[in-house]
Amino acid sequence: MIYKIFFQEIKTEVPVRERTKTIYVEAESERDVRTKLAEKKYNIEFIQKLDEAHLEYEKRSKNFVLENV
Repeated sequence: MIYKIFFQEIKTEVPVRERTKTIYVEAESERDVRTKLAEKKYNIEFIQKLDEAHLEYEKRSKNFVLENV
């Protein structure tokens, strides 16, 4: 399953929409995503599980890069 993660790079800052970044991670569950990203110290705002149609849409974006964690 592919998940889209919305996050802030600095964990101690208050989330600001303009600084929100996204990454895509393959994982078994939301918990697995959090485990894989724990060492990166991201302030995770939201984890979205992508269904097939949404994933195909995201793949057309130039920003789509599946993280290898």
